[in-house]
Amino acid sequence: MAGNGGNRNGNGDDRPMAWRYAGDQMKRWREAAGISRQALADEAGYGYDAIKGMERGVRKAQAHVLRIADEMSGAQGKLAAAVEFLRPEPFPSYSHDFMHAESDAVALCCYETQFVPGLLQTTGYVRALLAAHCPPLDDETIEERIKGRLERQALLSRQTKAFSFVMEEAALRRQVGDIDSWRDQLLRLVETGRPRHVNIQVLPTDRGVHAGLRGPFTLLKTPDHEYLAYEEGQEMGVLYSQPEKVGNFIQRHEMILRQALNPDESARFISKLAEEL
Repeated sequence: MAGNGGNRNGNGDDRPMAWRYAGDQMKRWREAAGISRQALADEAGYGYDAIKGMERGVRKAQAHVLRIADEMSGAQGKLAAAVEFLRPEPFPSYSHDFMHAESDAVALCCYETQFVPGLLQTTGYVRALLAAHCPPLDDETIEERIKGRLERQALLSRQTKAFSFVMEEAALRRQVGDIDSWRDQLLRLVETGRPRHVNIQVLPTDRGVHAGLRGPFTLLKTPDHEYLAYEEGQEMGVLYSQPEKVGNFIQRHEMILRQALNPDESARFISKLAEEL
């Protein structure tokens, strides 16, 4: 897997490659210049163990530390240049294949159980979700991910691309963020579902047992009129192209649609939730 700084190793090492490389270079330049780790720590205003963690790649080398190390070791900008490659990625690395496929797809069908789908989230909703991330994300990563998620929503403006979203009622009952942000999110759903190429539907809890209880998923129709299926867990995402697997998701989605409220009923349902706040 890959993290915010780059690709993970195939041997199970969980340290992002960019973190490892930047830290190793910082250590090599420091040692070549005869500078102790403690001296760098003192000059940069960090503890010895923090610098050690950065050099080992278990912590991201901070821009300030890289610049100080660059000056002290005479690297002439070679260490400072690493800052650009350590910027956090806007999306978890395991979702990259899906993001490319999503952008190219001519149709998208999303079923979600616990959250408002990313393409429909407001800034307040995204920020509240990321603030609750465990382990905690740094401010830079949060801002980069908010920016990436909002930019991704430009897909909804493509009128020749069909979108279908089905959300469990539970996802609409769980307040995310403060009450004003939550109301804005519910009203955004109603507004986003107005264009003819976007359908938003609610699957009420009182429908009982149904085909989607095993978890959320997304179906994509490619320009070649083939289908892909994507499912995501807490630490992984899988994009399926095998006809048998994809066929199972298509069958589940068809059954879910039969039990969901239609788009007009769903808009009234969501509007009522917003009015009750």
